[in-house]
Amino acid sequence: MLRIDCTDKHFSEIGKLIRETKEKQIIIDNAQGHRYIASGVGGKEITINGTPGNAMGAYLDGCEIVVNGSAQDAIGDTMNDGLIVIHGNSGDAAGYSMRGGKIFIKGDAGYRAGIHMKAYKDKFPVLVIGGKAGSFLGEYQAGGIILVLGIDTDSKTNVGYFTGNGMHGGKIILRSEQLPDLPEQIVARKANAEDLEEIEQYVKEYCGYFGNDPKEIMSKDFFVLTANSANPYKQLYTSV
Repeated sequence: MLRIDCTDKHFSEIGKLIRETKEKQIIIDNAQGHRYIASGVGGKEITINGTPGNAMGAYLDGCEIVVNGSAQDAIGDTMNDGLIVIHGNSGDAAGYSMRGGKIFIKGDAGYRAGIHMKAYKDKFPVLVIGGKAGSFLGEYQAGGIILVLGIDTDSKTNVGYFTGNGMHGGKIILRSEQLPDLPEQIVARKANAEDLEEIEQYVKEYCGYFGNDPKEIMSKDFFVLTANSANPYKQLYTSV
């Protein structure tokens, strides 16, 4: 096992240590906004204590990352495969353009979470947000699932403005009291039995990381948001 203390280290030095070590398990202590941690890394298990900076796990390719704290912007940017678990909140653009793997955020996510998410063949990205999400959630989404659970929030919709703006594939699923105002290219409906079966697997996984009660979470209403078949964006993209 490799243990890295971020104190007085430049982010480039931390990245080099991660890439060059033959150790599979890595613990990173005292992260304080250090950028690009584990970017492009695969085949390692990394625990981060503190607050990693922007683009943590960008281009991730099969690595598992657990953050004991919150994370800044663009976590999992263009992520290809792997797992990111955040025991706190995330900044803006979590899962930007992710095309595979899973991200679980215990608390809230900032603006533009899950924008440009896409799926292709065996690649299927999943973003689960335990609290609420900011505006432009799932903007231009083309594939995968974004699930917002609204745990311990005071919001009726658990999302900001312009949810699914430009969406042309995939699903956004909201556990909420009511729907937000949605763009015309979005179709919304209450989750059916098939939807709930799919949702439950991700809820159970979320609870396995963070200790919540899956039965309590599943007892509330879920809404499923998908792209309208008459969506003017649909003809411009290939999506799954």
